Amino acid sequence: MTNAPVDPDEQAADAAARRNLPDASETVGGEFSRALVVVVDDRAANGESPSSLGPLVGELLGEAGFHVDATVTVQGDEVEIRNTLNTAVIGGVDLVVSVGGVGVAARDVTPEATEPLLDRRLQGIEEAIRSSGLSAGATDGGLSRGLAGISGQTVVVNIADSRAAVRDGMATLIPLAHHVIGHISDI
Repeated sequence: MTNAPVDPDEQAADAAARRNLPDASETVGGEFSRALVVVVDDRAANGESPSSLGPLVGELLGEAGFHVDATVTVQGDEVEIRNTLNTAVIGGVDLVVSVGGVGVAARDVTPEATEPLLDRRLQGIEEAIRSSGLSAGATDGGLSRGLAGISGQTVVVNIADSRAAVRDGMATLIPLAHHVIGHISDI
């Protein structure tokens, strides 16, 4: 992942992704759902190079009716990722979106950190994100090992760490997350 300045084509694609998000009025029970963004990036966690993807995810969530409690950056360490996700679940957020660490490199351990926390997998969301990623040409999104599931009352989703994968993954995820959160809150 590079953190080069965003070119005009990427800015236009980001704007198009925002237009495809559901209106904030479609929130569960008319209330804002709470979300947390976790960026898995060694360089950003070490302060070497800030990630532009966390703010993008936060902005897309905000425009879709979520209140983003925070964006947290962690290293690609299984224990650190698991602890951060678990803290979000215990904190009662409705949705946790992690970005990064879902590829095949040695430090890509986000799925391994996520799986033990999940009470139920949402394989339909996993496959929808991968399928839409391939359709949109976001190869890393299509080949992602990212998981989706429910932990307690929280939806947890892993997305690949390119702008295209984030834009496409969020456009696919948000309406599905609203639906799942609505059913969880009915329990």
